[in-house]
Amino acid sequence: MDKKTLNDLSWDEFDELRDARPAATEFDKVVESAISRRGFMGGVLAFGSGAAAFGSGLLGSAGKAAAAGSAFPFEPIGIATDFDIHVPAGYTWKPLVRWGDPLFSDAADAYSPKTGVSAAMADKVFGENTDGMELFEVDGKEVIAVNSEYANPEINLPEASEGTPQSAEEVMLLKNIQGVTIMEVANTGNGYEVVVDSPYNRRITHDTQMTMDGPAAGSALVQTKADPEGMSPKGTMNNCGSGKTLWGTYLTCEENFNGYFGATGDYAVTKDLERYGIGGEARYAYEKFDARFDLTQEPNEPNRHGWVTEIDPTDPASTPVKHTALGRFKHENAEMVQAADGRVVVYMGDDERGEFIYKYVSNGTWAEGQPTDGLLSDGTLYVARFNDDQTGEWLALTSETTGMPIEEVLVFSRMAGSKVGATTMDRPEWITANPMKAEVYCALTNNKNRGVKPNAGGDETPVNGPNPRETNNYGQIVRWAPEGGDHGTTAFTWDLYVMAGNPTVYDNTYGGSENITEGNMFNSPDGMAFDTTGLLWIQTDGEDSNEGEYAGMGNNQMLVGDPETGEIARFLTAPNGAEVTGLCWSADRKVAFVGIQHPGGSWPDGHGKPRSSVIAVWREDGATIG
Repeated sequence: MDKKTLNDLSWDEFDELRDARPAATEFDKVVESAISRRGFMGGVLAFGSGAAAFGSGLLGSAGKAAAAGSAFPFEPIGIATDFDIHVPAGYTWKPLVRWGDPLFSDAADAYSPKTGVSAAMADKVFGENTDGMELFEVDGKEVIAVNSEYANPEINLPEASEGTPQSAEEVMLLKNIQGVTIMEVANTGNGYEVVVDSPYNRRITHDTQMTMDGPAAGSALVQTKADPEGMSPKGTMNNCGSGKTLWGTYLTCEENFNGYFGATGDYAVTKDLERYGIGGEARYAYEKFDARFDLTQEPNEPNRHGWVTEIDPTDPASTPVKHTALGRFKHENAEMVQAADGRVVVYMGDDERGEFIYKYVSNGTWAEGQPTDGLLSDGTLYVARFNDDQTGEWLALTSETTGMPIEEVLVFSRMAGSKVGATTMDRPEWITANPMKAEVYCALTNNKNRGVKPNAGGDETPVNGPNPRETNNYGQIVRWAPEGGDHGTTAFTWDLYVMAGNPTVYDNTYGGSENITEGNMFNSPDGMAFDTTGLLWIQTDGEDSNEGEYAGMGNNQMLVGDPETGEIARFLTAPNGAEVTGLCWSADRKVAFVGIQHPGGSWPDGHGKPRSSVIAVWREDGATIG
């Protein structure tokens, strides 16, 4: 396969290409395609003895929605298939920042509609392919930290390079348009804009100096020729979802790091590397120009990526910290809450087909104004087991439970999860916690291999309670309530908030749950966030062909859900080809900042290259939006 075609693949397709594991089709439990939607919902998803945990099962939620009327302060919109943004009547939007827009005045003319951005200016402008983001209030200023997940070489590199770096300078260009952007924003009277030359503005790239902490820091597994002590990694990469600590720092999550490493010579791929999709051809050809990414020279370098990295947005001189205690896998986001006794809890999903959901619980406790040392480096990592009776448990990943040294438990968390019998899930994406009560939601975006193939470690992926459909192309959102309302406990009950689907095509489980209708249907839930009123905002990253089993779904979108009634309504549609990802609000909650990744056409400029952007959305009457 030529490199240009390789670059056109999604990250999931890239992994599939590299991981040709054998099919396995003999499973005890499969979805019966003839079963009716109502029979399925009433028989499988409605709570029995566990109903008290949430107040109702999913079937009951749909009925309550119809009786209660809309909880949303907007008129839901229809689908779109064009190359524009659409929001409800009474709302408006404008771009806040686009790939290539300057963070500093010396980069004012850095972006060209024809050639993009030069290597010399790539780390002085807003990065490519925006993803997770959070807003911070710093001394009366508003500062947004936002991820740039990956690069589009055929767009970013000179045409003559044909999508493949031809020099160390071109590799540097790709490195510098990815990572994290920290930028001050302000309402200038004409809407929000980036404050150019703000002292808070900063780019963090694939070469930025980092440090590590936790039990795996300094271990032989993360030592390299360039860093024999294993404490000073460089770069954060493939930054997908995000999180915000209780004490006001940013958590950026490293996801598909495996695609950056290749071998220039003969290299034996181990089972550990295979489980993480590492070995063979890389996506960006870094290894041809930078020894750090060449597996034949630095075989441990991949172990230094795939972590949750903490960044202080208030201090541009601070060094980002990779927290090994939170485990190494393809992190989507990191949702921090607090246990009843004051311990810190972080929920995390591993975004690959058939992988797991995790949580970390600190040993120490925290209260406002107290030190934070050790809170993300000294604790226990757990992995989730979901039982079909709608109960579940968090299984500790320790040397005692896995038979692995603790540094191996953390560097190879996937293998540790397999050893204790965690539940394989349909690609765990964003996790978000309800601010109104102790319950947590996780978007399981899709899994075409459910009931068809094992995961990359050989764990079977049979149809089960939270993943109830074979060959699941639509996805679902699972939610759980910790025992006693305490996030620090190890027991929970669960149900499904929604199963995405197409009721105009199917009259079975693939038609979705009963709160899915022709007017709000979608596929592949991905980003999620709760607002301060307790409404759940859902962003999608799925198929936007609007054909076949996706007919009537249109472009990717952002919807709003009511956790109490089950009602879901469409709020925003993206340009064709784009994913909607990343959401945060202004300090006064009057503006929502929304990420638009890999748009098609020439959005948003109407000419030249397509530009990943963050947009601002607000109500025209000036009221709060979330």
